[in-house]
Amino acid sequence: MYVPSAGTPDHGSTVSAVGDTGGVTTEPAAAPAAALAATVDWPQRSRVWRSARPLSVSAILSTLRHGGGDPTFIRGRGGSVVRGLRTPEGLATLELQTRPGDVEVVARAWGPGAEWALDGIPDLLGESDDASGFVAHHELVAEAARRFTGWRVPRSRLVFESLAPAVIEQKVTGQEAFAGFRQLVRRFGEPAPGPYASVGLFVQPSPAAWAAIPSWHWLKASVDPARSRTVVGAARAAGRLEQTVDMAPLAGRTRMRALPGIGAWTAAEVAQRALGDADAVSFGDYHVAKDITWALLGESRGDDVLAEVLEPYAGHRYRVQRLLELSGYRRPRRGPRMAPRTHLPR
Repeated sequence: MYVPSAGTPDHGSTVSAVGDTGGVTTEPAAAPAAALAATVDWPQRSRVWRSARPLSVSAILSTLRHGGGDPTFIRGRGGSVVRGLRTPEGLATLELQTRPGDVEVVARAWGPGAEWALDGIPDLLGESDDASGFVAHHELVAEAARRFTGWRVPRSRLVFESLAPAVIEQKVTGQEAFAGFRQLVRRFGEPAPGPYASVGLFVQPSPAAWAAIPSWHWLKASVDPARSRTVVGAARAAGRLEQTVDMAPLAGRTRMRALPGIGAWTAAEVAQRALGDADAVSFGDYHVAKDITWALLGESRGDDVLAEVLEPYAGHRYRVQRLLELSGYRRPRRGPRMAPRTHLPR
């Protein structure tokens, strides 16, 4: 959840020029092709991939799940993780399960994007995440690193997949954002190819479909016009945004932030998931700075102090953030929780 703090660019600020994303639009996919992916009895594709080091699939992929009811992310047979994806090659369902020893992953995939999804498993599970320069300067961080040796920074290679929900999560409670995302995906997304469509697995809407959502459906999902405009604007530049996968992470975040409504927090949330950016801290988040400074300093402070605390971890600042989150370090909550808004139509 993002809430602006002092010195943090507001996600609602406008940008007079959108860098080199201007004029780029995403054409809608042909309706018959979309329907085909959802109804064809796609053959199962399989892959067994062995990592050079222990890994925890659940921990790595946990940030790609947007709330407990995310219709694009479910648990499959035997505790496997199953995701509905929109790949450059088309829709795909990807199921991942680890074998004893947590170094071997058994994968199954369905749909026109199945091969793309299977080929990307090493990136998705952080095989390219290089923690060799990471040194823990706090005992709590060292303890978290020892405890979660199987966690790595994922690299999904799907930028818009993470950007749309991140924008929906701006400035509101997680409860409200997750409910709105769930409602929009079920209404405008597509059933995932393969066997898990029968239990409600969906793929997010295409950028063209996001851009075409009527204003009243955004409001019914409790997404205000500022956020819906941001999603629509980003959808129209989706092709340029996806190119950030092949850019250096900082350059990728800079390109994202050239779009109106996308600030430091949103760009970081996307980079952590799609680009494998181990340094993309969620500055501007309502909880992150307060929780990390409470854990490491014993008192809750803001982004300015968080930046100082994390300075020795340059290059791995998000790694510290996520390790502490996985460890469950949260400052004591006092007073009432932020309530979901009730003034938008439902």
